Amino acid sequence: MWASIISEWLSLIFRWLHVITAVAWIGSSFYFIALDLSLKPREGPPQGVMGEAWQVHGGGFYHMVKYLVAPAQMPSELTWFKWEAYTTWLSGFVLMIVVYYLNADLFLVDKSILDLTPVQAGLFSFGSLALAWLLYEAACRSGLAKHELPFAIGGYVFLVALTFAFTHVLSGRGAFNQIGAIIGTIMVANVFTLIIPNQKKIVAALLRGETPDPRLGKAGKERSVHNNYLTLPVVVLMISNHYPLLFGTRYNWAIVAIVLALGPVIRHFFNERHKGNPSPWWVWGVAAAGMIAILLLSAAGPRDAKAAASAQPAFAQVEEIVTSRCSMCHAAEPVWDGIVTAPKGVLLDSTDNIQRNARLIARNAAWSSAMPPGNITEITGEERAVLAAWAGAQ
Repeated sequence: MWASIISEWLSLIFRWLHVITAVAWIGSSFYFIALDLSLKPREGPPQGVMGEAWQVHGGGFYHMVKYLVAPAQMPSELTWFKWEAYTTWLSGFVLMIVVYYLNADLFLVDKSILDLTPVQAGLFSFGSLALAWLLYEAACRSGLAKHELPFAIGGYVFLVALTFAFTHVLSGRGAFNQIGAIIGTIMVANVFTLIIPNQKKIVAALLRGETPDPRLGKAGKERSVHNNYLTLPVVVLMISNHYPLLFGTRYNWAIVAIVLALGPVIRHFFNERHKGNPSPWWVWGVAAAGMIAILLLSAAGPRDAKAAASAQPAFAQVEEIVTSRCSMCHAAEPVWDGIVTAPKGVLLDSTDNIQRNARLIARNAAWSSAMPPGNITEITGEERAVLAAWAGAQ
């Protein structure tokens, strides 16, 4: 019992920390991108000044000035924006261990997709995380990133291909989390391995009385732009585990492909507005079309779904399926090892409780394959079809 309680407590603490630091990191990132794009040149600026901006907030006026590489002299104080990114990744990785690696049989493995052991699934997850980042880093350092549009298209195809592969190895929930973790790792690694080191080299050059290499700032800006366009997709992927019709359906990889495309398109709208350019209102038409496509794809049902019977099944048949596949966890006194209370307080151990939770059952076990997690009780496609037919008639 205590192991389960401690695991739940750790999940809460690190999820809370992860959300707080992610908000701080994304917020500062969005702000500085907007500031950078809104800077305007002026006459007679100090040496090295690229542009300035006046802003008002909280009853005060702020005068922002950006130096193209660095000021002529080292300021007495500097605020570094790095710990938000580092803490976001570290807390997220702890969450992966607590939620996904220590419960791999429930949340990382799906026996109906590939019958992996928890150790195999964990090693695959960690290995693909490291390998994907190394491939991205190699592509950037090779000079490919200087060709922005081809690099963006290639990166998009790479991420979609990874998603397709993950949905054929891991559970849907695990696959979504994995691609989100890879994008998050790339973003944090950009800060840790290049943006901050380059800024430190610029500071060191100033302290020596030398002129910093402008290529250092340019390279950091390039990675910052990558992070800017990756932010919105990673946020969706990180909250997707609450939406079974996204990760637990037949075309889940295609849903991710649409999300990966919509995020940068939406960011483009705001970036253009910050630059002072005409607003590309067409973006919202594309976004609406993408969301409709996701809606239609999420209605396709789980991968192993069978055609529902034309006649409504007898409730006794539904009750037998729920009792044999679900009630060992969703009961007042769960009998599944490591589970001490019914997940999310949903009880399915009586006729009334099953009837009351018909929509939840359908959403998680008929219209998607989110439940049982990892298909741990080996529910069949035919049984899901029975549940779908019953729920549809409610």
